[in-house]
Amino acid sequence: MKVELLYFDGCPNHAPANEMVRRILTREGIEAQVVPIDVQDVETAITQRFLGSPSIRVNGRDIEPGREDDPPFFGCRTYTVQGKTVGVPPEEWLADALRSASQI
Repeated sequence: MKVELLYFDGCPNHAPANEMVRRILTREGIEAQVVPIDVQDVETAITQRFLGSPSIRVNGRDIEPGREDDPPFFGCRTYTVQGKTVGVPPEEWLADALRSASQI
């Protein structure tokens, strides 16, 4: 299994997202290759289909439901969770994506 953490240098939510990825992998007992991807410019954002920093993908799929057709975006990413805007996706989304990928 491959988990990609896409970010840009200076993103304040990169480190918390990285910590969350490692914590959930440990908690779920899942071994995965964690690949950090530093998106440095708009061109890279387009080729990587970057949705903002931080973004997390499991086996190439973004963990946020319903975002697969969104256009690339070079900037800070926010997530709406229970009516609140946050900078790191909820642990539940990652855990669900990992479990789904493990069943394939």
